Amino acid sequence: MALGRTLIILGAVLIVVGLLISLNLRLPFRIGRLPGDIVIRGKHSVFYFPLVTSLLLSVVLTLVFWLIGRR
Repeated sequence: MALGRTLIILGAVLIVVGLLISLNLRLPFRIGRLPGDIVIRGKHSVFYFPLVTSLLLSVVLTLVFWLIGRR
């Protein structure tokens, strides 16, 4: 029973994330292009490390799993 509930919640979270990504152009900020993300442009290459995006995603997932674990 708990596994089914967890899968349903995980599916709902994935739907919300998918909607946010598809509406990316209409949001006041771009997911994956937040201030603090590291971009190094070379002559023939680009290195991109989404530092702030990773931290924000980590905080959100921590809160979601903490709320799921409380039940």
